[in-house]
Amino acid sequence: MADLKAAFAQAQIDVKTITKRPSNDDFLALYSLFKQANDGDVKGSRPGMLDMVGRAKYDAWAKLKGTSADKAQQQYIDKVASLLKTHK
Repeated sequence: MADLKAAFAQAQIDVKTITKRPSNDDFLALYSLFKQANDGDVKGSRPGMLDMVGRAKYDAWAKLKGTSADKAQQQYIDKVASLLKTHK
């Protein structure tokens, strides 16, 4: 478990070294996995129609409802590793 936490922390550092801009879907995946790993299931109400960015973030995070923190961390690590291969 300590290895997973260390790898998750390293992935948060590594993601900042990506030089090519990932797609919006990749950004949403990273955001939602990070939030699920740190905060658990989505809280609050869904943003209104005029807040398109907030609504997209909320929806992406809501899709991960019930995912454990450990699983979300591993998926985040895997996503960052994938992006590092294709966006360096």
